[in-house]
Amino acid sequence: MSDANGMADKNLSNVVEDLERNPANAHQAQQLQQKTNDRRHQDALNHDETEDLSHFKTT
Repeated sequence: MSDANGMADKNLSNVVEDLERNPANAHQAQQLQQKTNDRRHQDALNHDETEDLSHFKTT
């Protein structure tokens, strides 16, 4: 998949990179999963725009 510029989709690239990792043991697998979860959580926080709703005037 590619975007309008012909570049690879960044989200899809990240998923492929995550799937290519082969953890050596259960602890490493848990660490990789936690890193992914932390990144997703931070992304969700970065996209939280609830405070923007209070700036609009109601009529």
